[in-house]
Amino acid sequence: MVENKSQLARLLFIDRAIRSGMRGNRLANCSSLAAEYEVSTKTILRDIDYLRLHWEAPIEYDPQRKGYFYTEESYALPAIHLNEGDLFGLAIAHKGLEQYRNTPIHAKLAALFRKIEQSLPERVSCDAAWLDSRISVVPEQQTTINPAVWEAVTSGLTQGRTLGLVYRKPGASGSAARQVDPYHVLRYQGAWYLIGHCHLRQAVRNFALSRIVAALPQEATFAVPADFDPASVVARSFGLGRGTGQYRVRLRFAATAAPYVQERLWQPEQQLNRHRDGGVTLAFPAGDLTAIRRWVLSWGSEVEVLGPRELSDMVQTEIRAMAARYGIPATL
Repeated sequence: MVENKSQLARLLFIDRAIRSGMRGNRLANCSSLAAEYEVSTKTILRDIDYLRLHWEAPIEYDPQRKGYFYTEESYALPAIHLNEGDLFGLAIAHKGLEQYRNTPIHAKLAALFRKIEQSLPERVSCDAAWLDSRISVVPEQQTTINPAVWEAVTSGLTQGRTLGLVYRKPGASGSAARQVDPYHVLRYQGAWYLIGHCHLRQAVRNFALSRIVAALPQEATFAVPADFDPASVVARSFGLGRGTGQYRVRLRFAATAAPYVQERLWQPEQQLNRHRDGGVTLAFPAGDLTAIRRWVLSWGSEVEVLGPRELSDMVQTEIRAMAARYGIPATL
């Protein structure tokens, strides 16, 4: 933790002086830095040691040119100014990390927050006990992702390399090999998905990271098409289904469910009509009905499928199967 704002100002000054010296013909050294900032050389030495130890600054001394330089010119000094309100917001965001616990990304984000905390110019008072008693984040149910798979997928994304996948489809007895160009990674309702071009299907497909048994970046590279839009994956979908059907879903919700239906945007192109009895009708376009069937069934008797007929048949079939499992005579 930086001791005070004066030290932070010196660190920023040292950083600028080192970069200026690298661009010019004379590197900055302890004597020149101390003289210009009007502090002792010991103070400058302590500050340089602090930069190396706490901020991982790649500073080296050139004995021939008698000055300091960065071995990595792309290094950026993590100087962050936060007030109490900023810190409060940061604390809330840190609690939000709980929803990523038990996923590979959690450790990386937690480490990033620690770096931000260490770069603060001074310790700002924020009662953590008060925060814990007033704000909570309940994590969503998470799918399990193999850390090695996560690393391979992110490597393929950043390097633009084709991935060799061993993928297990739901309900399949075994796994299958796929070659996929990774375009985008999406988190949706507690699960992570890889969106990319499948060489087998010659089309863009979604792959649940939890179902990828193994992944390995290949030598082959690719370029993401200019017309690929990640938002289009869910823009006209309910869930991540990529069906090609042209359905118009119409659902009639009872008055008891209407307040919950009205308070959310379920689909970007939805239409909502209110009825005198307090109920509502929700309508929206869809290309696939699988996720919608599960969602409709979660509402139980509080919803009725008005259309399409395919969705109504799917729901009725499921209800009959449920009745048979519990020994209830089906009268549908």
